[in-house]
Amino acid sequence: MIPELLSVYAPVLTPFNADLSVNTQRFLRHCRWIANQGAGLAIFGTNSEAASLSLVEKRRLLDEVGAAGIPASALMPGTGANSLEETVELTRAAVNAGAPAVLVLPPFFFKPASTEGLIRHYGRLIEAVGSDRFSVVLYHIPQFTGVPITVELIEGLRRRYPNVIGVKDSSGDRENLARYLEVGDGFQVFPASEILLGETLAKGAVGCISATANVNAKGMVEAVANTPKLGAADAFAKAGTVRSLFQQFPMIQAMKSLLAREHGEAEWRNVRAPLVELDEQAEQKFLAAVDQLGFRPWTPEKAA
Repeated sequence: MIPELLSVYAPVLTPFNADLSVNTQRFLRHCRWIANQGAGLAIFGTNSEAASLSLVEKRRLLDEVGAAGIPASALMPGTGANSLEETVELTRAAVNAGAPAVLVLPPFFFKPASTEGLIRHYGRLIEAVGSDRFSVVLYHIPQFTGVPITVELIEGLRRRYPNVIGVKDSSGDRENLARYLEVGDGFQVFPASEILLGETLAKGAVGCISATANVNAKGMVEAVANTPKLGAADAFAKAGTVRSLFQQFPMIQAMKSLLAREHGEAEWRNVRAPLVELDEQAEQKFLAAVDQLGFRPWTPEKAA
């Protein structure tokens, strides 16, 4: 059974303390804030700095999210790793936590990876988890992994595993996105940008898993809701402008700089190596551009 997923997911930023340990309470507060805007939580995504988080840290944060009462229905954890065993462990934990779907990178060290090899990897994951309570969204980000999610792979997996239900396309390649949209038969396509979502909703895209949902989730959720009456171009105009601004800067660092200012918490700027924070000049330029645009992240007080 295909779960009813949300239209917008944030790859949730991971806040770090001065010693670069995870600040769990700040993480939970950020998750609640995003969920309260009607968006989902793709914790352990690229913009979560997931590649810099250990399996132990991810398991602990997943447990904390559940203990905090954050709705499991909002979760789409990123569980992919080079190690199949680690992928199985985190996926199984996500399923046990009640997540209806997981976002899974391909194994990306041994290249080139054959279609059959990737089918075996994903198939063994699905068989090892052994549950009919979860669905798999494949994660296509070849500029980082060097391992594309091809239509051939999608079709091969779907013939064997009906719980492979969708793909996140972070390539930025419109032709590739169009090929995914042609798969059809209920296959769910999530562009990685609200700009691309606005372009493709009418063509069958179901939502987006976008970095800027960390700061503009409500604007993006409202754009999806308003598309039937306004048309996508008008509904997504403001959200697209916000996205265009953020992607002129290193996005993780830019979003963290904005949240640091909004919350008055300088530690929000912290990132783990090899990333480095925006330098003072770049941060001032970015924040000035945000102010010139007149953008502020949503707050309950502003919405009232």
